Amino acid sequence: MSPKSTWTDEPYRARVPTDVDQPDKIVYGLTARQLAILAVAAAVAYAVFRGLGHLLPPPVLIGLLVPVAGVAVTLALGRRDGRSLDAWLLSAVQQSSSQKQHAAAAAQPVPGWAPGPGMAVPQLRLAARAIAESGVIDAGDKAVALVAATTVNIGLRSGDEQVALVDAYGRWLNSLTGGVQLVISAQRVDLSSHAQRVADGAAGIANPALADAAYDYAEFLDQLAERRDPLWRTVTIAVTAQGDRGRDTEVLRRADHAASALAALGAQTVVLDGATATAVLTCATDPYTPADVTWPRARPGAPVTGQGADL
Repeated sequence: MSPKSTWTDEPYRARVPTDVDQPDKIVYGLTARQLAILAVAAAVAYAVFRGLGHLLPPPVLIGLLVPVAGVAVTLALGRRDGRSLDAWLLSAVQQSSSQKQHAAAAAQPVPGWAPGPGMAVPQLRLAARAIAESGVIDAGDKAVALVAATTVNIGLRSGDEQVALVDAYGRWLNSLTGGVQLVISAQRVDLSSHAQRVADGAAGIANPALADAAYDYAEFLDQLAERRDPLWRTVTIAVTAQGDRGRDTEVLRRADHAASALAALGAQTVVLDGATATAVLTCATDPYTPADVTWPRARPGAPVTGQGADL
């Protein structure tokens, strides 16, 4: 068999499991931790049976051992808030036994845009006063620029690679000279509008096979939107700069530095322009409504033009 037919007729495929972070199963689908809990419970039950078996009737002995077995099974197989029940109980015991300290919170002044006590404001005025075409947000005493970034999966990295990524992230934090805010949020994905755009684009494809593949993909997106509630995770970094002169240039320089530093970690980063920053802030005001931030909005004060209409 020639090498060409080998690579084309029988392509190499490799399955990558998605549960690489899960502990290994030892026997009967149980992990080493679960087997250890059940083994300790079995040893305790055996000791009780040997010590009290000749003193108590079988019904009473069974009544004593059933709660022990129930507690062991619950600890071994139970989970709460995504954690195993034994680890959750251990954390609860450590929290309850740790020393508590009361720290007095410093009183922060009320922002100027916030309503006073007992005042009803029909429209909330946020701190952002204007958004430039370059993406600089005027927040009064400071300028803000937004950087969008993707997450980096370190679960499949080796230990040395994970340490290198954490060190690089720490170096970026240590290099900061101004305030930075990292916002990680989950928003619903509007697959219906995306499927419509794919279908509209498929109408202009000359190749019938590619057009059919595009239509199938659009149908798949519609079915996925009906059956599931897809979410996507967004990471937005807000960098700031203060001063009376040159702060717009400085905040854009800091945004470019943040984008370059995080791109070195393997994340995809981009400094948002004015229209996209407006879209991000618009979606942030109503996170429960499906919204698509990939298309820009008109900035406040920007003229909106369209085709003329005959009156």
